[in-house]
Amino acid sequence: MPSISRKGIEMPESPIRKLVPYAEDAKKRGVKVFHLNIGQPDIKTPQVALDAVKNNTLETLAYARSEGSEEYRTKLAKYYVKNNIPVTANNLVITTGGSEALLFAMGSITDPGDEIIIPEPFYANYNGFSTASGVTVVPVISKIENNFALPKIEEFEKLITPKTKAILICNPGNPTGYLYSEAEIEKLKKIVLKHDLFLIADEVYREFTYDGLTHTSVLSLDGLEDNAIVVDSVSKRYSMCGARIGCIVSKNEAFIQTAIKFAQARLSPPTYALIASEAALDTPDSYFTEVKEEYVARRNTLISELEKIDGVTVANPKGAFYCVAQLPVKDSDRFAQWLLEDFNLNNETVMVAPASGFYSTPGEGKNQVRIAYVLNNDALIRSVKILATALKQYTN
Repeated sequence: MPSISRKGIEMPESPIRKLVPYAEDAKKRGVKVFHLNIGQPDIKTPQVALDAVKNNTLETLAYARSEGSEEYRTKLAKYYVKNNIPVTANNLVITTGGSEALLFAMGSITDPGDEIIIPEPFYANYNGFSTASGVTVVPVISKIENNFALPKIEEFEKLITPKTKAILICNPGNPTGYLYSEAEIEKLKKIVLKHDLFLIADEVYREFTYDGLTHTSVLSLDGLEDNAIVVDSVSKRYSMCGARIGCIVSKNEAFIQTAIKFAQARLSPPTYALIASEAALDTPDSYFTEVKEEYVARRNTLISELEKIDGVTVANPKGAFYCVAQLPVKDSDRFAQWLLEDFNLNNETVMVAPASGFYSTPGEGKNQVRIAYVLNNDALIRSVKILATALKQYTN
């Protein structure tokens, strides 16, 4: 039998999606599953985006331009300028979701065996993208005790080697909900300039910042023109996860021209999704005001309910719509599977994402889970009550 590649064997499973078969089996048994495991908002997609697809008059569904239509990139650049990110259409490459943007970024700046430093816990698919690109993730651990704040710069410095090509952050963070301050971004600026590295910022949750705090983009800082790369997406901003439209943004011309070659190799982003994404840029600011208010209410509900459970420690997110909770269990992977296979409360259970998959350091996050507060308040309250009952019944 022909053998599978080493890279394929080492490709990690998604901690978010690997439990789906168990959830589906639970549903077949008549158990209602509250999905706290995945960042799929229940917020409605802006109607203007849906109408643009519904009412279009295309007669041929043709290829789009590899880097995305000039019309969309020009309109998208105006969105960034509005958000204090001074770029033009030529600084943008449109991708098939933020995932492809990350793959293009890694492919453009690294060779097999190169290293990228990432504060962990981090978005689980960074592990997968790195494996696919032959890149080594070098983690610098942030702690729940510090609300997952940026580790000290000294911790980064001692990890830098001749193979280090970039530092990658997610801001606001998935899975932690941590929002990096301007002072923290400035610290990262100093270190990447000192060591001539790229600074990649996954900023897909830019709109979702709370408690009067604001987002600082790496592209808003002077002096990072050659170093900063932003990965972005319409998925969370407009509740358009299925559109699969993202982008890379950078003022580094050589990087953009390289990324375009990757874009040409996969031909083009999907045409209908581009139409929807361009229209979504006309979404009124009131949409985001209402969505932020909803997420703040959900966050407050979730955190207050979790804090009532003995033995649970939870970080308080300042952005995005996730939090990491530390549970009184030894292995959250087993616990999450048990919730779906062997437990229910009045024929209801919850699905969470084990946090170990959001780390690359072996053994880290084994007693943590990521919870997405993408359900309404009543569902969140019910979910936490189910979780509390489950923890009382579960034996390690």
